[in-house]
Amino acid sequence: MQGMMMNRPLMISDILTYAAEAHPKAEIVSVRTEGDVHRQTYPQTLARVSQLAHALKGMGIDMGDRIATLAWNGYRHFELYYAVSGIGAVCHTINPRLSAEQMIYIVEHAGDKVLFVDLTFVPILEKLKDHLPKSLVYVIMTDRAHMPENSLNALCYEELLDGQPTTYDWPEMDENTASGLCYTSGTTGNPKGALYSHRSTVLHGLMISLVMGSAFPEGAKVLPVVPLFHVNAWGLPYAAPMVGLSMVMPGPALDGPSLFKLMDAEGVYSAWGVPTVWQGLLAEIKAQGRIPKGFGDVIVGGSAAPRVMIETFEKLGVNVGHAWGMTEMSPIGTHGNMPTWVRELPFDKKIDAKAKQGRRVFGVELKIVGDDGKRQPHDGKAVGELYVRGNTVVSGYFNNEEATKKVIDAEGWFGTGDIASIDPNGFLVIQDRSKDLIKSGGEWISSIDLENVAMAHPGIASCAAIAMPHPKWDERPVLVAVAAGGDKPSLDEINTHMAEHFAKWQLPDDIVWVDALPLTATGKVSKLTLREQFADYKLPDTQEPAPQPAMADGEPTPATEVQNGDPAPEEGSAKRGIFGRMFGKD
Repeated sequence: MQGMMMNRPLMISDILTYAAEAHPKAEIVSVRTEGDVHRQTYPQTLARVSQLAHALKGMGIDMGDRIATLAWNGYRHFELYYAVSGIGAVCHTINPRLSAEQMIYIVEHAGDKVLFVDLTFVPILEKLKDHLPKSLVYVIMTDRAHMPENSLNALCYEELLDGQPTTYDWPEMDENTASGLCYTSGTTGNPKGALYSHRSTVLHGLMISLVMGSAFPEGAKVLPVVPLFHVNAWGLPYAAPMVGLSMVMPGPALDGPSLFKLMDAEGVYSAWGVPTVWQGLLAEIKAQGRIPKGFGDVIVGGSAAPRVMIETFEKLGVNVGHAWGMTEMSPIGTHGNMPTWVRELPFDKKIDAKAKQGRRVFGVELKIVGDDGKRQPHDGKAVGELYVRGNTVVSGYFNNEEATKKVIDAEGWFGTGDIASIDPNGFLVIQDRSKDLIKSGGEWISSIDLENVAMAHPGIASCAAIAMPHPKWDERPVLVAVAAGGDKPSLDEINTHMAEHFAKWQLPDDIVWVDALPLTATGKVSKLTLREQFADYKLPDTQEPAPQPAMADGEPTPATEVQNGDPAPEEGSAKRGIFGRMFGKD
């Protein structure tokens, strides 16, 4: 027997229609590439989205056609999200930080028909146009007064909208119709496409709205620093209108001073972005001696937030929430909204919980699989590869069967490549990416653990731990760091600082100072790039030895087989846990 309920398809267009009716005072505030600040309400946005939908249909765009965007966070990019999907086409957001080769690949692989581009990125496309499809139509996202001279034969965005009707009869489609396309950043091989549906996108927006209660008070303002050009800005363009949040779009200015000024002027309550962004904001907060007016909540994702960052925000009265996910998950899979019993804990214990990656959102299931292929218990001790499944998780990659076969297991779960544990309270701890673990003498060392503890040293602004080959121990950790000031602490000083948390053999063998760490297209530290940059690096104890001082009998001083005063364990030695959790004595 089936229930007797109506069955209406989940449509993205319904989100904006609802917001215009239920939250007519909420705004989209945008820092424009033209240099000013633009404001419009959700009803005004719906009217412009309707005009854009008519314009797209007039251009011959049909169901399933891919429409690309190369743009910052702003109201026009938001309009494309809704107009493109609303007519049954697919909004393909392109990350401008990808290499030229990767951008050419994904435009061709996606089969894009039209490419909408912000003023900033016009020069990029002019350099690439000879390598892009000749049939590709370009639209520059500005008005006629700011339309630049270009070699793209580009159309003007605002002229497309001029004269179009301000209402649109949004079609009702199968809710599984494709709506959005986002490619991975492609750290290995070509980028792979995640193809979202109306159903998955609406459900993802509802899931975020359900779990992010403290960050979503109606009428508050949210700042998505996480870009609209990558994985739907973590779902905020859909969740925010659902609950009546005003959205403050930062445009291209993502440095600490610019973000502080914008947040302060607009009274932003919640801000979402990656740790590298918040490092810049914290530096400006220190310079200003205060937090931006109204600022009370920050969501950190993309990579693990250093513990010292969490502590700093919390001491400033700003609630920190971790969120973990992937492009292939729409992307959010866990949230850091803490239960009452955690919020009532002493400060250090509360930070312990916040330093984890949170608990799963409703609709996403998690499992840990060990090296033996068996499912591991959620006891906080067992570790293995993290697998996920749910209505907002991809079932495969767009037009890429080979890549799909590598990530979907026999039970239909998606393999994330993350090494993780889950404790009895449901908290996820990402120990490391499988490819970033450091194996020394048969034991594993977590690069994330090393980085988090090292970052607490006042002399380090940012750092990354990478594995370097060693003839005896297989691999040894090296810390690549950016100094916080003029004085650079020594390796001994750093290791003394870290010694409380690690066995001696787990400590870095060297520290290398750089001016800046390379970032991926999504703002994470690119360890792939670091490994390439340090391909010719030699560990101190593997370099050609300097002449040894003679002993009294004329024999050279014998070398000792120790690292940082403690030999690395041999293969098969008794384990004290793995992934850098071996803090105590045997």
